[in-house]
Amino acid sequence: MDIANKTQAGLRQSAQPKKVLDSYDPTYDPLVAATPGRGQQYAPTYWVATAGTAPEDDGPIAQDVDVDVAIIGSGFTGLTCALFLAKEHGIKATVLEANQVSWGCTSRNGGQAQNASGRLSRSQWIQRWGLDTARKMHEEVREGFDTFKGLIKDGNIDCNPQDGGHLYIAHRDKAMRKLEAEAKVLRNQFGYQTEMLDKATLSRNYVDEAEAVGAMHEPDGIGVHPLKLAHGYHRMARELGATIHPSSPVTGWETRNGIHYLQTPGGIVRARAVAVATGGYTSQQLHSQLRNKIMPILSNSLVTRPMTDHEIAACNFKTNEVITDTRTLRHYYRKLPDNRLQIGSRSSITGSDAPNPKHLQLLIDGMHRKFPALNGIKVDYSWWGWVDVSHDMMPRIAQPDEKEQVFYALGYGGNGVMFSAHAGRRMAQRVAGIKEGFELPIYDTALPGHVFSPFRRLGQRMLYHWYQLRDEHL
Repeated sequence: MDIANKTQAGLRQSAQPKKVLDSYDPTYDPLVAATPGRGQQYAPTYWVATAGTAPEDDGPIAQDVDVDVAIIGSGFTGLTCALFLAKEHGIKATVLEANQVSWGCTSRNGGQAQNASGRLSRSQWIQRWGLDTARKMHEEVREGFDTFKGLIKDGNIDCNPQDGGHLYIAHRDKAMRKLEAEAKVLRNQFGYQTEMLDKATLSRNYVDEAEAVGAMHEPDGIGVHPLKLAHGYHRMARELGATIHPSSPVTGWETRNGIHYLQTPGGIVRARAVAVATGGYTSQQLHSQLRNKIMPILSNSLVTRPMTDHEIAACNFKTNEVITDTRTLRHYYRKLPDNRLQIGSRSSITGSDAPNPKHLQLLIDGMHRKFPALNGIKVDYSWWGWVDVSHDMMPRIAQPDEKEQVFYALGYGGNGVMFSAHAGRRMAQRVAGIKEGFELPIYDTALPGHVFSPFRRLGQRMLYHWYQLRDEHL
């Protein structure tokens, strides 16, 4: 596609007085609501409280405008797509955000950048696609890690990075045996040098996690402050000429004669191409190509008060690395730079039930099992957010219909902090008309649909009971 680099006169609007923001809706549910809202406040996350002042944006859309590329969603993927469109293709995109910039997944995740994309292991890649394709996927993910680190370095983004790797902690003996088998595959088939740690070594050199029977240590893994990272992407994209418009939800979408008419409360955005980067906040009504393609899953997260020296010593918390456990509904956790503990895991099935305190208590109970010395520690921050899980557990960066200039990057399954930067870059390439280099399964196929979509929540509830039984008892 040959996209002209038009001057976006009128889009860079002068600074406007800050309007009073709408209140944050804790019960929002993407399978129910038509849009994520308009101009809502952020969720009450630790990241929002400590990110500092956000970079300047371009204000809400206030008139009908013509643009070359509209990007829906201003999280990691949307911002990096805009950044790379300008940097590598000379295209100045227009980013549309329903609420505040990086309001959704990006300001609510655990800040864990891992050597992963989607929910499947390397062994499962081999089973699904064969060894040759799995190896190419592995190299693509490793390239994605370089893209991610390169942006932080090139943009001089102060996102409190905590390097050192990733600890994958086995919570049961059977899980440890599976990790040992996976580590062997990683070393022998992919040349990826993981290390197995027995419980004594893990407890002595990294952290004394009471549930752990051992762990696999990966060399690649970085903890970041996700909203500070997003602020860096935001600043870089605007410096390159992209415009970013909060409080501009897409409430209607029509395509006529190859032009996309995106209705926002302030005016219609007419775009020659549209890139969708809405993650777990993708509305069922946004576009027909996206209906029933993502299963949004809620994840709870909390951050404690700073741990005392005595508490840190009692947990032998020597590591600052990112950590996950081997439960299907996994816990993800780490010691933050200010010595707080951040931990997250599963939450409710529906948005209406999300504020129920039992879900926070379930997470607190998990923290106490892992770190008995923190029993009773004050929780300073608690929130939840929607994760975009595809129905085959792998993301897609795709153009679902070659006849339409519509693209999306979705379905990270909780592993989007790192890979979203590369996905944004890859989606920018697709928008710019590059055809080669998209032979991998996450690029050359569309997101699969869900045949029994009206019963997804019922199925999810049944799966949660099964996962609980399998993870803890069988």
